[in-house]
Amino acid sequence: MTEERTTAHPADSHDRIRVQGAREHNLKNVSVELPKRRLTVFTGVSGSGKSSLVFSTIAAESQRLINETYSAFVQGFMPSQSRPDVDVLEGLTTAIIVDQERMGANPRSTVGTATDVNAMLRIVFSRLGQPRIGSPNAFSFNVASVSGAGAVTLEKGGKTVKERRSFEILGGMCAVCEGRGSVSDFALDELYDADKSLSEGALKVPGYSMDSWWGRLFADLFDMDKPIRDFTPAELDDLLRKEPTKIKVEGVNLTYEGLIPRIQKSMLSKDREAMQPHIRAFVDRAIVFHACPGCDGTRLNETARSSKIHGCSIADVCAMQISDLAEWVRGIDDPGMAPLIAKLCETLDSFVQIGLGYLSLDRPTGTLSGGESQRTKMIRHLGSPITDATYVFDEPSIGLHPHDIQRMNQLLLKLRDKGNTVLVVEHKPEMIAIADHVVDLGPRAGADGGEICFEGTVDALRASGTLTGQHLDDRARLKDAVRSSSGAIEVRGADRHNLQGVDVDVPLGVLCAITGVAGSGKSSLVHGYVSNRDGVVAVDQGAIKGSRRSNPATYTGLLDPVRTAFAKANGVKPALFSANSEGACPECKGAGIIYTDLGMMATMESVCQVCDGKRYDAEVLQYTFGGKNIAEVLDLSMAEALEFFSAPESKIPKAVKILSRLVDVGIGYIKLGQALSTLSGGERQRLKLAIHMLEDAEVYVLDEPTTGLHLADVEQLLGLLDRLVDAGKSVIVIEHHQAVMAHADWIIDIGPGAGQQGGTIVFEGSPRDLVESRATLTGEHLAEYVGAVT
Repeated sequence: MTEERTTAHPADSHDRIRVQGAREHNLKNVSVELPKRRLTVFTGVSGSGKSSLVFSTIAAESQRLINETYSAFVQGFMPSQSRPDVDVLEGLTTAIIVDQERMGANPRSTVGTATDVNAMLRIVFSRLGQPRIGSPNAFSFNVASVSGAGAVTLEKGGKTVKERRSFEILGGMCAVCEGRGSVSDFALDELYDADKSLSEGALKVPGYSMDSWWGRLFADLFDMDKPIRDFTPAELDDLLRKEPTKIKVEGVNLTYEGLIPRIQKSMLSKDREAMQPHIRAFVDRAIVFHACPGCDGTRLNETARSSKIHGCSIADVCAMQISDLAEWVRGIDDPGMAPLIAKLCETLDSFVQIGLGYLSLDRPTGTLSGGESQRTKMIRHLGSPITDATYVFDEPSIGLHPHDIQRMNQLLLKLRDKGNTVLVVEHKPEMIAIADHVVDLGPRAGADGGEICFEGTVDALRASGTLTGQHLDDRARLKDAVRSSSGAIEVRGADRHNLQGVDVDVPLGVLCAITGVAGSGKSSLVHGYVSNRDGVVAVDQGAIKGSRRSNPATYTGLLDPVRTAFAKANGVKPALFSANSEGACPECKGAGIIYTDLGMMATMESVCQVCDGKRYDAEVLQYTFGGKNIAEVLDLSMAEALEFFSAPESKIPKAVKILSRLVDVGIGYIKLGQALSTLSGGERQRLKLAIHMLEDAEVYVLDEPTTGLHLADVEQLLGLLDRLVDAGKSVIVIEHHQAVMAHADWIIDIGPGAGQQGGTIVFEGSPRDLVESRATLTGEHLAEYVGAVT
């Protein structure tokens, strides 16, 4: 009988990911050991260091080490990554990151192309479609049909030979819209008032004042007193569409071009979020998109649409709801295509399983919410045979109704049970509850965070006394009395996307919550019929854009009055106080950091030795305002800056107004000069929220304002919303968080399901009525949520 072995295998000792001395961003020499093949949830307030530990340290180092296994030639084509600021990282496995970054808004990218389902469908139609029209490219809206013929010169046997050759590529792209599915046009009545003359201010385009140089330029070309309605076709064409033309006005050589090409260059070339609010509002009014008349919005030419399977073209099946498409695909019976059909069915079933069965393959990726984008990225990982990988998720509950969160929990547990390590950054108590291990960071945010406050089980977290532990079982109460509406926004016959002729009155003067499962039609109703009205400011889920040179002071416009005040106090130009202009340090060009490109190796970053990272020229730092130079001001936190600019000797009213709103949304700890690229998702969301709330509006539309917020911060957000309503404003919130629903004055619930099963109003009334009736899925979950406190 052989002796039974009692010693464990050496490989079994590597069952933990060990981090020692992590200092990335605001982490304070953090050390932690994470169990492998378990589900670990990272909690803490927004900005406490969760993403710095999980993404910027663990996941970043895993990906960097994998990249280093490739040859130097291959690495030259990959993004270079520097080693995180950490002493020891051991036990790492391959990291697969599923973040909450919105999928690219490329107009040619759809759900089908992003998940490779379109590629599989194109093969199916090229083999089985009748009539047969060609290769898979013939069904692609990103491949244009091209043909040509001509003489070519070749070297054959040492002789130069001329031959005539022809070629033809058959693609599926619609020639009219070039595969975009829609064409854009200008609403001319938004460019000018036809009943007025130029001298009377006929032009509605921002910046085109007749009191400025524009008035003198137009006076040289047009009759300033003739109403635009009386312009000849040639004059109107010159006003609107004239190509750049050299002219001389008052002895000055200028280039004149029509309004439309000038608007395209000066306004439409910019990212929408980067536009000033009045410019953005004008563009939204003036640009009209409508379905392409050549392909009826399908993006495909007539040839591609002529080939069919079971009476359906590839355009028809891409327009189907994915849950219906899965059933249609199962009806294809062809032994030669069986493996591909099986793979296609598996992928489509994954959409349904993950709660995205209501989408269609032709849905542009730019229209997906943050939660939908994240779940779409998950599709390719669900059926993966890979095990012993580390899956890293960034708030997978974003955009999910409480009903859908249960399904997401099952998917995360399924990944773990296959032998993978699952790391989740999360705020929702429903997702924290399924953790095998919890790591709580804090105690607060920014400079007051970056420490491990707790490690252990969920039950131990409740008893730990940390901020997360204290608030884990928080439940909002239903209000004893709700506000009465002062009017309503009437919506009639709403039929955008899956809305089914909805008639609803959205109350004004109250806090109104729009609820329903993901894909029920909430965003279609609000952004399609409410957000675009006059006097309405909408804060959507789009990420704010910002380079490493951008910071809260520049993004919010706060730096403008500050530069002006510095210039006035010192008798110099405001441009001196911009690190991106004349005041920049000559060595680092105002970046504060010197970047050294080392080819295939990671780019080296080092603090500029000339300005010591302050970004400004030494001469500029001699000028002060209120006893501080510009670098010292930018090093203040928002709360400290509010106090500084409120003091009599350094008072700037405009700065106080901006900073008050920033502190109101709970980001007073962030420094004015902190790079936007270092802010967490929740911090960016609240920064954006504060900016839009500075706009003068009567109605505020907020799309999931609790995104990225810790349980302790939700209460502060509710207080902010209450102050807005008490000040006479109307607040409409698209929200899944039960605390916001319970705090609302009125709820409009859309459903009952998602996609084709949604699009109707299933409840209107107070939160208390919804809880008492339990008439909908939302009512069931809200009743369960408030049950502990009612």
